[in-house]
Amino acid sequence: MKNFFNKKIAPSCEYCHRGKKCLNNNTILCLKHGVVESSYYCNKFRYNPLKRIPKVCNYSTKFKKDDFTI
Repeated sequence: MKNFFNKKIAPSCEYCHRGKKCLNNNTILCLKHGVVESSYYCNKFRYNPLKRIPKVCNYSTKFKKDDFTI
C-alpha cells in the first residue's frame, strides 16, 4: 500500500493534534500553551494528518482539438 503521508514532516501547531485554529488564520489555540502562532511547535507535538490542507493544483482549461487526438 502506498504511503500518502510523509513521516518526515516539519512540526507545526497548525496540524498538531492538540491545536485548533482561531478565527485569525495566523493563530492557533493550543491546549498546552494557549494562543500561539501557526508556525510554533513544542515537545508535545502530535501530527494529525486530517488537519493538513493539501496543495491545490492549477490545471489549464485551455485545450486544443489536437490535445485529444492520438
